[in-house]
Amino acid sequence: MSDLYKIPLVFSKQPEGGYTVTSPVIPEMVTEGDTMEEALANVADALKAALELYEDMGRPLPVNIRQDAGAGSIWFEHLVAG
Repeated sequence: MSDLYKIPLVFSKQPEGGYTVTSPVIPEMVTEGDTMEEALANVADALKAALELYEDMGRPLPVNIRQDAGAGSIWFEHLVAG
């Protein structure tokens, strides 16, 4: 199973359309999409790139973002449009 990370995301609507996604705990992670769903789908790739940057620079990851993939339960929040 892949590593799991719990990170807050900020979706910012852009004047020209679409959304930019950032995280206050990993400021190097930035992605975008034409819709919120597309922007969310791009988060995994942006997170992977940011984590590689942290590794290349020898920087520790922010505290408490790594989740135990083997835990019985994992608290997960997800944006759902109704």
